[in-house]
Amino acid sequence: MSDEPSLASFESALDDLKRIVEEMESGNLSLEASLAAFERGIQLTRQCQSALGQAQLRVQVLTSEGLVDLPGQRDTGRRALGTPQAVDDDEDPDEDDDAP
Repeated sequence: MSDEPSLASFESALDDLKRIVEEMESGNLSLEASLAAFERGIQLTRQCQSALGQAQLRVQVLTSEGLVDLPGQRDTGRRALGTPQAVDDDEDPDEDDDAP
């Protein structure tokens, strides 16, 4: 399943919602037209919230898995998200381990 239709659907719903808000704020709609626009706006809001919730879940899954170093990737000394670096609190960086 492709993410493109989902993103396009979200963007389309958001654009429609913006248009509805502008129409309602103009004050040019009849009571019936305002109620219909409000109802459609609620539907679009729920659709957008659902899409954002799904996106948030995907981000949580991706970040909980963490990032790992890819084979052949040059070690830059930086750690990727999800790959903790061991820290020795007792070690002094200026201390020589071979000193008597």
